[in-house]
Amino acid sequence: MSSEEGSLRALENLMTEFFHSCTTNERKREIEELLNNFAQQAGAWRHCLFFLSSTRNEYVMMYSLTVFENLVNKMWIGLASQDKMEIRSCLPKLLLAQHKNVPYFIRNKLCKVIVDIGRQDWPMFYHDFFSNTLQLIQTPALAPLGLVLLKTTSEELACPREDLCVARKEELRKLLLEQVPTVLGLLTGILETYWDKHSVIASTPPPSPTSGESVELLGSLFQGSQYSKLLCQPMAALDNDGHQLCCLVLECLAHLFSWIPLSTSITPTLLASIFHFARFGCDLRTKAKTGPFISTSSNGSLNCGTGPPTSNGQGLNGQQSGSTKVDRARLGVLAMTCINELVSKNCVPMDFEEYLLRMFQQTFFLLQRLTRENNAHTVKGRLQELDESYLEKFTDFLRLFVSVHLRRIESSPQFPVVEFLALLFKYTFNQPTHEGYFACLDIWSVFLDFLTTKIKSRLADRESVLNRYKDALVLLLREVLNRIQFRYNQAQLEELDDEVLDDDQQTEWQRYLRQSLEVVAKVMELLPSHAFSTLFPVLQENLEVYLGLQQFIVTSSGSSRSLNITAENDCRRLHCSLRDLSSLLQAIGRLAEYFIGEVFAARFTDALAVVERLVEVTCYGSRTTLYDLETAVPSVLKPDLSDVHAQALAALQAYSHWLAQFYSEVHSQNQSQFINLITSAVDAGSPLISAKVPEKLLLSACHLMVSITSTVRPVFLVNLPAVQNIFNSITTENQSHRLPQEAHILVCRSLSNMLLLTWPNLPDSEQQWHTRSSSHASLLAALTREYRDLRGTVNVTHRQPNLDNVKAVIQQTLPVLKDIVDSISSESTKSRQICYQSLQESVQVSLSLFPVFIQQADVTDEMLAFFLTLFQALRVQMGVAFTGQILQTFLSMFTREQLAASILHEGSAGCRVVQKFLKILQVVVQEPGQAFKPFLPSILSLCMEQVYPVVAERPSPDVKAEMFELLYQILHQNWRYFFKTSILTTVQKGAAEDTMENEPQFTATMQAFGQSFLQPDIHIFKQNLSYLESLNSKHKLYHRKLFRTSMLFHFINVLLQVLLHKSHDLLQEEIILAVYNMASVDFDAFYSVFMPQFLNGCHGVDSNQRGVLARNFKPEQDLPSFTQSVHRLVNDLRYYRLCNSSLPTGTIKL
Repeated sequence: MSSEEGSLRALENLMTEFFHSCTTNERKREIEELLNNFAQQAGAWRHCLFFLSSTRNEYVMMYSLTVFENLVNKMWIGLASQDKMEIRSCLPKLLLAQHKNVPYFIRNKLCKVIVDIGRQDWPMFYHDFFSNTLQLIQTPALAPLGLVLLKTTSEELACPREDLCVARKEELRKLLLEQVPTVLGLLTGILETYWDKHSVIASTPPPSPTSGESVELLGSLFQGSQYSKLLCQPMAALDNDGHQLCCLVLECLAHLFSWIPLSTSITPTLLASIFHFARFGCDLRTKAKTGPFISTSSNGSLNCGTGPPTSNGQGLNGQQSGSTKVDRARLGVLAMTCINELVSKNCVPMDFEEYLLRMFQQTFFLLQRLTRENNAHTVKGRLQELDESYLEKFTDFLRLFVSVHLRRIESSPQFPVVEFLALLFKYTFNQPTHEGYFACLDIWSVFLDFLTTKIKSRLADRESVLNRYKDALVLLLREVLNRIQFRYNQAQLEELDDEVLDDDQQTEWQRYLRQSLEVVAKVMELLPSHAFSTLFPVLQENLEVYLGLQQFIVTSSGSSRSLNITAENDCRRLHCSLRDLSSLLQAIGRLAEYFIGEVFAARFTDALAVVERLVEVTCYGSRTTLYDLETAVPSVLKPDLSDVHAQALAALQAYSHWLAQFYSEVHSQNQSQFINLITSAVDAGSPLISAKVPEKLLLSACHLMVSITSTVRPVFLVNLPAVQNIFNSITTENQSHRLPQEAHILVCRSLSNMLLLTWPNLPDSEQQWHTRSSSHASLLAALTREYRDLRGTVNVTHRQPNLDNVKAVIQQTLPVLKDIVDSISSESTKSRQICYQSLQESVQVSLSLFPVFIQQADVTDEMLAFFLTLFQALRVQMGVAFTGQILQTFLSMFTREQLAASILHEGSAGCRVVQKFLKILQVVVQEPGQAFKPFLPSILSLCMEQVYPVVAERPSPDVKAEMFELLYQILHQNWRYFFKTSILTTVQKGAAEDTMENEPQFTATMQAFGQSFLQPDIHIFKQNLSYLESLNSKHKLYHRKLFRTSMLFHFINVLLQVLLHKSHDLLQEEIILAVYNMASVDFDAFYSVFMPQFLNGCHGVDSNQRGVLARNFKPEQDLPSFTQSVHRLVNDLRYYRLCNSSLPTGTIKL
């Protein structure tokens, strides 16, 4: 024994040295290697057993348990049965002897090792494993230990990791399911016992005024519910031990509920017990003047019937009550976790539906308690006092109820949904945090979607369904609208950040507003007239303030204008009113879609009132130029005034589809009303198209112009004086007065749209194409004057040292031309013809400049972006000859060296250039007909000989993605370039007689696809797998003779290896489907030839294991069975390798 004690001392010293701050990394590696070698030797576990029973050093204990864990999980199969028996006997005894003396993490680790043994040996060799656990739970002094073992058993056996074969996993789940009724019965008993025992104690003191919850409070929601009185009992007052035990029980239940199916084993008594404990989260009574978390009376105990501090040394007197409060909240959180696990299950057996209804009744009893008001607390005050985690869990429950189960419960007479909505309303609008409020708004959105779907599917009783919910929807709408207004909710709204952008590129304020307006819009869809009559008067009220500002404008000497509102209070009120107006304008804009289509005529009057008002407001804003006024608080009021004006323009833009429908309805009648609206809207927008206007306002005006010209398309637009002014200013502008680039592009698009887009409601003969064509040519001539002049000043041979000015002209002009082409890409042929005629000279200039700038990636990027858009939209108009010339120029310029230089800088402009070039080639190879077929060999050559060698061994995800898409399009659109088989041959001889052409290119392409499956990039993997599947479904790729005979097994092998390595686990389903489709080409060959070859090639398994794997892979031909077989093969093969790779080595002594 002395040698073992010496080893223990040595190990303790090594561990202490290892974790000492002065130990070098080199020495730590030496110690680590020594410890690993010791752990690998045969019989090391005997030493560890001695160490565990003899040491108090936590590091040594943890190391010893890790040795046992490694032994059980990796070497158990090779261990002698006598040794196994000894370990199975010793470790539980050690646990019983030491569990109170060791830290909890050591106890838990020891429990896990015992459970790991059970996972391997129960019930055959370790028959009393589970019964021992149940016995511990039934022994009061050892119940906590039993519960830790039970929870660990649930975690490790119900959903085991891959270190078990599939057959064993299935056996364990079956064994556990047999034990579920017994386990749930035991756990129910513990919860009931503790509740009953402590409720008796708690009910003796006289109740406080707030505790006598009358059952009448509950309304009809729980009439007849046997649990209503039960849930009104006084709260149990648990001591510390009772609290710990109940926490463990609830943790066990939460994990059990995560995998056991819903069944009658989950009894009403168990549910009632869980709900008792869920009350701990919402019944924290504290004095109003105490802090949010610790509320104590003078003797240090909680004012809620809690017993005095326990004498087991847990906690100090003054802190006992605070920790108890947090502990009680933890019980509530754990109970709600159990409930949410049950509610999250969508598959509900018929015999469980009654239980579900009972659960919801009980939970809404809790919701009633959470939202009750009394003299001491408002609802919001109550919710603020509660534990945040409990509120989150409760909100999760409500979301799950509405999204998963409302359709089941809604029609039940025992569950009045309207009363539930009233409670949800109180809960939502008293949330203490913004995140809580957002989460509740999401629940309302789900409910509104449910209601909308229900109404659309039940047109017969649509009105009765709507009337049932109308009051709730009206309240919801009004309250959500109030919540976005500073007038009613200033304190909360001022807390929202309006500067920092989140991942969705919106500020906290924008997110708040957007989520609120989505709810408003969904109510509008259900109750259009009511929603409109609620919103429009509020908007009108705020508009009166805005329109009344004109009287406060004063002009001082020097013609500077200012707003004569200076009192601090008035400025603050104005600021709030303007912010509200801005939000309400966004709201009215969001509702535009509910005035068009089939309801246009029915809601015409309302929509006309809105549009007229918006036109009036935008004209007023532009006429008075409020955005340009000097104000008392310029940093606040100036942006406010600008924002209101911009939002009014944006709201008007939202009604462009309504204006288009109005135009088509009145085109043959009196148009004066429509003409007035359009003229006024253009008059409102045109003065703002100036470099002197704030950019936000300028862009709003530009977007309005674009919508009017592209969506409404009035015939008379081009003749309006305001439009003529825009034409003149944009075609004669110089650099000093030039608009910002984004605005300039939008204005040019709207001017081009007026001349190119087909006028609605008119035949082709009345489109005035000739006049519009010459006007468009003049417009583009003016816009490209400087650009076209470059042709004579720049040449390839004498490169000027300074091309900055030339670059500036290119980078200003090409985005404008690209945008103009983009905007007509889906328009009529005539529009595209006129566009190309106007552009022709600029296109030729671009082609002549391209070689000059091939070394300057930023300029080449701009040029290729333009050419890509040309190829996508105008390739027919450009004609085959010129398109071929462009293509030839590109192919000659992009040498291998040029491509390599561009691609090597990941994410650079050079990479983007190559991407766009490959996109252009994609457009070319997709073109039907024979015109571009002569380019196929050189495009394939460029891909496989120039681009592929550069990207093959590098990440280059963006270039790779485009290159493989190009290869896919070449194969898909030009299949006959490779396979000449005629339909007649296929019918006569079957698909086996393929006539192959260009076989080397096809083989190289397939090899590139195969190689991509060996790379770590999951996006490329997914993309390429989908391309292969697509080629198979469209062209029978897997059935082609060349693929079938020389490639098929290679691809299946690669995909199975990927599954084995678990490197692309997210794509498991897609990979197995592809393997199935490949195998289904010839199942006989797959099972008789491929599988034996594959298994023989698998290293790390012996011949017996290969035989088992082969037998378990049943020769099924349906997809579900095949999928199951593949999962089993992958799991068991990995398991065998794991077992075989952990064989003990020679003996090492410390």
